[in-house]
Amino acid sequence: MPELSRDILLLFSTRIVRLFAYGSLSVILVLYLAAVGLTEPQIGLLLTLTLLGDTAISLWLTTRADRFGRRRTLAIGAILMVGAGLVFAVSDNFVLLLLAATIGVISPSGNEVGPFLSIEQAALSHVVADRQRTTVFAWYTLAGSLATAAGSLAGGLLFGALRRASFTTIASYRTDVALYALLGVALLLLIARLSPATEVARPAATAIPATGGHRLGLKRSQRVVFKLSALFSLDAFGGGFVIQSIAAYWFYKQFQVSPSVLGEIFFGANLLAGLSALAAARLAARFGLVNTMVFTHLPSNILLILVPLMPNLPLAIAVLFLRFSISQMDVPTRQSYVMAVVPPEERSAAAGVTGVARTTGAAIAPLLAGIFLASPATVDLPFYLAGGLKIVYDLLLYRSFIAVRPPEEVASAGNE
Repeated sequence: MPELSRDILLLFSTRIVRLFAYGSLSVILVLYLAAVGLTEPQIGLLLTLTLLGDTAISLWLTTRADRFGRRRTLAIGAILMVGAGLVFAVSDNFVLLLLAATIGVISPSGNEVGPFLSIEQAALSHVVADRQRTTVFAWYTLAGSLATAAGSLAGGLLFGALRRASFTTIASYRTDVALYALLGVALLLLIARLSPATEVARPAATAIPATGGHRLGLKRSQRVVFKLSALFSLDAFGGGFVIQSIAAYWFYKQFQVSPSVLGEIFFGANLLAGLSALAAARLAARFGLVNTMVFTHLPSNILLILVPLMPNLPLAIAVLFLRFSISQMDVPTRQSYVMAVVPPEERSAAAGVTGVARTTGAAIAPLLAGIFLASPATVDLPFYLAGGLKIVYDLLLYRSFIAVRPPEEVASAGNE
């Protein structure tokens, strides 16, 4: 399968380039916006509209991707990424930044935004066996985490190098943002090399009909996808309080950590996160997808609550690292579970709807986090809210879906 293998490598490459760009931007984004004169509530509003805009665009694109064409949809996302990066690199006008953040693709968290992930998940699920799916997703998640880690490190190091070269603070930040736009161009070039094998085999079967039958490209899987989406939205709402750019800003405010050191901290954190995702495949094979999701996520959320309780920087970093060392085990298992419990012809739509639900949930929290960060009395509150809400999500997910098993687990139980 030479064409297919080449496409899988290209899909991994697009994720690596994209997550490197997201990581490089997320470490300095809030610091850059503060440097150009935005207040903390304004920054929170901008981050919220960034995620809401990504949500609307992603929902529209992903639920039509199989009909419109997966490669075309991915290319549109890359173009929106380039456009947003260029506006952020050259402008400090709040209204113009809001417009670019809402329409374009900007990741304040270092995590996936836009239509990319949903379409790539559907393409990968289409070409691997059920038993291999979680392992492929684990490596896919690891590739993204390593790219985010490298991008975080590169963003901080580039800022430090430019400052040592006598660039102004704002000029150094803007160079980092320009790099984001340039990486968007590289992403577009990689997408252009994908072959027709990445397209759905029978577009007519997955296209949304003109009247009745489907909602958002879903038919048989509506109930389970909508229920998962509600739970994922709760999880993402909690996580939205401590997205990477906000966590970086919290370390900056509480411990006066420089951008260069912030890059090193989040390089290590994302590296540990990637390795934890790789371990998830083995745990899922032994204990099941839902058990792995829940029982690795619970302790990571307890550790998240403990971060602001640490009395000094080394201890805060140590707890953060412990948290990241298990925090991503639920990511490939969650993605694999969604692909497993829906029909193949509804996978793009299911990934899009659940992905948009996560983005929607995450979009509201930064607005509140920006308000909390502005006051010394509430500066630690985002960590407590994030950990508490995510624990509630874990318990509800276990209660609702422990009995809904994917095909490979049903087959394995039947062979025992």
